[in-house]
Amino acid sequence: MSERAEASVAQPVQGRRSYWVLLSLVLGLGLGAGAARLGDGIREPMLQASGLVGGLWLNALKMTVIPLVVALLVVGIAKGAEAARAGRIAGRSVMWIVIVCTASAIFGMLMIQLLTGLFPLPQAAAQALQAGLAGLDQGAAAPQMPGIADFMRGIIPDNVIAAASNGDVLPLVVFTLFFALAITRIGQQGRRALLALFEAISDALLVIIGWVLWIAPVGVFALSFTVGASAGGAAFAGVLHYIVLVSAIGIAVTLVGYPIAILAGRIGLGTFAKSMIAPQSVAISTRSSLASLPAMLAAARLMGIRERVADVTLPIAVALFRGTGPAMNVAVAFYVAHWLGYEPSIGQVIAATAVGAVMSYAAISLPGEITFISSIAPIAMALGVPIAPLALLVAVEMIPDIVRTLGNVTLDVAVTAAVDRSTGDEAPEA
Repeated sequence: MSERAEASVAQPVQGRRSYWVLLSLVLGLGLGAGAARLGDGIREPMLQASGLVGGLWLNALKMTVIPLVVALLVVGIAKGAEAARAGRIAGRSVMWIVIVCTASAIFGMLMIQLLTGLFPLPQAAAQALQAGLAGLDQGAAAPQMPGIADFMRGIIPDNVIAAASNGDVLPLVVFTLFFALAITRIGQQGRRALLALFEAISDALLVIIGWVLWIAPVGVFALSFTVGASAGGAAFAGVLHYIVLVSAIGIAVTLVGYPIAILAGRIGLGTFAKSMIAPQSVAISTRSSLASLPAMLAAARLMGIRERVADVTLPIAVALFRGTGPAMNVAVAFYVAHWLGYEPSIGQVIAATAVGAVMSYAAISLPGEITFISSIAPIAMALGVPIAPLALLVAVEMIPDIVRTLGNVTLDVAVTAAVDRSTGDEAPEA
């Protein structure tokens, strides 16, 4: 991603704007709940106006999802494949990234279903929230897959254009994955031209998302007012319940970094925990893995990780690795299904988990609010749930995003330790 595009994307969600979006959610839900006391002559026109404004803003977010999925996957998978061929250390790093991200997606799918089963949203609050969400573009949900056989037949699309048009995300992801890998096999001139094209497309689409998020306080207020008018105080309970469960999954994934460092990296628990204090502190305060990179490099040296490994693996990890992302992204989509009382088929569960894993291979370093939309919307579509609730949840993403970044930084260093250990007895690269 170009520096100019990155700056344009980051600006709408930096600084105080995240707080304005959060405030808009709280005000919208509160005023919507209070609107029940108004007469229909006032309440109904307000609901119509908020529905129109919120719907337009939601459509603006949705219009970039499919092309952005394709562009990000092509660039991310192709660059990851190139990095894997760059040398033994880089190859081991990419291998660890794929393994951890895939396991993370499966873990997130299992854990969110376990947690929502053990700690479900109270029935009264769930019913009220379902009523409130009923008006938010429920027709966008994908049709249910009748069975596992139909799911398997649908993995390979017979018409990729039709798959994109119908919002069939998994077949589109499969095609894009093969296309990206094929790009790495063609001549250098053609490969560079295609990568430059798709990178420019993704830059432009991310800038559009940045523009849409610039007016997020207005869109979120309109949508939350509509939900609050029907759900009342249950909307606040639902959002709080969501934050706690999704953040708990992120914390669980973060803790996995410690056994990776201890068992695969042969780093003592005390050494790893003490060395990680500085990068973890930077991660919490900045919500940026990139900003934490200098502290991660210093921590790696304190652990005794060889510089030639840290200098290769950590930049690759910062660019490509989002260890908490697959688990938390998949958890968000399944939590929306829980909100709506929706029971996905086994095919949809597999599809959503697979999309969550593959999309993480193409992750790029961007503010959490941006990747929240670009990464989770395809998972929700594969699961067959509407993406409209994501437009509300993005308002509180700043809270789970702290957990995301904390976990990503911890796993970045843990995987670096594992790569260092796995290549420790081999001859240095030429």
